[in-house]
Amino acid sequence: MNRVRINELLQRPEAGGEVTIHGWVRTCRHSKGFSFLEINDGSIIHNIQCVVDADVPNYDRDVKALQTGASVRVTGRLVDSPGKGQRFEIQAKDVHVYGNAEGYPLQKKGHTMEFLRSIAHLRARSNTFGAVLRVRNVMARAIHDFFQSRGFVYLHTPIITASDCEGAGEMFRVTTLDAGDPPRAEGEIDFAQDFFGKPTSLTVSGQLSAETAALALSDVYTFGPTFRAENSNTTRHLAEFWMVEPECAFFDLDDDVALAEAFLKHIFSTVLSECPDDMDFFNKRIDKTAIETLRHIVESPFERMSYSDAIEILSKSGKSFEFPIEWGLDLQSEHERYLTEEHVKRPLVLTDYPRDIKAFYMRQNDDGKTVAAMDVLVPKIGEIIGGSQREERLDRLQERMKEMGLPEEDYWWYLDTRKFGTAPHAGFGLGFERTIQFCTGMANIRDVIPFPRTPGSAEF
Repeated sequence: MNRVRINELLQRPEAGGEVTIHGWVRTCRHSKGFSFLEINDGSIIHNIQCVVDADVPNYDRDVKALQTGASVRVTGRLVDSPGKGQRFEIQAKDVHVYGNAEGYPLQKKGHTMEFLRSIAHLRARSNTFGAVLRVRNVMARAIHDFFQSRGFVYLHTPIITASDCEGAGEMFRVTTLDAGDPPRAEGEIDFAQDFFGKPTSLTVSGQLSAETAALALSDVYTFGPTFRAENSNTTRHLAEFWMVEPECAFFDLDDDVALAEAFLKHIFSTVLSECPDDMDFFNKRIDKTAIETLRHIVESPFERMSYSDAIEILSKSGKSFEFPIEWGLDLQSEHERYLTEEHVKRPLVLTDYPRDIKAFYMRQNDDGKTVAAMDVLVPKIGEIIGGSQREERLDRLQERMKEMGLPEEDYWWYLDTRKFGTAPHAGFGLGFERTIQFCTGMANIRDVIPFPRTPGSAEF
């Protein structure tokens, strides 16, 4: 179709010429002899006003019947607008109505986020969610650009897996067995009769598979959906979300930290430069410090501190925390935010966590108590990246798996990478939705993904 996107129109240096736009009516005002239509096509947060005179052939039949939410095609002349806050408007000569919208639930008024979640199939037409999805798109492209420009190979890892990367057991089971009457052998469910001949689940991470590729291609990254069957109804948890996971051979923990810092700065600087209108909206309507926070991260060198030093600082802070501070316990969001917002006042990388609170694949340090792990903490949310140098020594990896009760036969293929040409390597994971949430200032992670999956809710 002969269509010009509204964002392209609004970037033109001057008015003039005939144009055709397609979009949805945000508002319409009908006066005697003419109508004002505010049209948005999703390409930009701003609308363009179309002035429709009564001499348009279908004015009485179609135009005067238009309601908010209707889809239209408008052809007319692009002219300078006498109205405030808009450069151009369209003097329409033809209006075609694709579909009207009687009873449309998104009217020009404030709607709660809870209400918008109940109509998630329509909320992309609101200013807030249109902006969220455009920022999400730019961030996704920035992630690929970052790794591709550095020679990384994009890897598609399995969504269905027979191994638990985190060893936490909070996984969704994948099965074709009859849940009401599954086959049994010796009193137990006989998974040998299942589709894959063994118990399988939705993946919680692509990391283990990515490690196998890194130990052949050197630098790889995954970017795909992951799943956690964690019964958490919080503003920071989803059952289905997207993860970015680079893995690099011949990397140590210092290399991992440097990559994570460069990665975050690239994402945030791209969003600031390519989403100025949407970020201005978030800055005005959602979080008045959104732009300032991103700029601060882009411009600041990341602080680095060991977990043990962080525990000491928290213990001496004089702050009253809800959760206890003790060496050997994992840090909570309130602890992480204190460290970034009040103590160092910039992004912080914590390293060398206690081995007993970390996953089996993390490289054990010489002290016998800690592992070469790192978390990147940022103001407002705390941890945004978690990573480590991986344990490349076969004997140490086997010892750790035995300690954690992980059967070697389930991970034979993973152990093979340590038997045949093992090498130092490291990587990290970034939760895509939490990063979008951080960028935009949106309070609830359910509002930065098109269709959130949470406990008790799998609508749309």
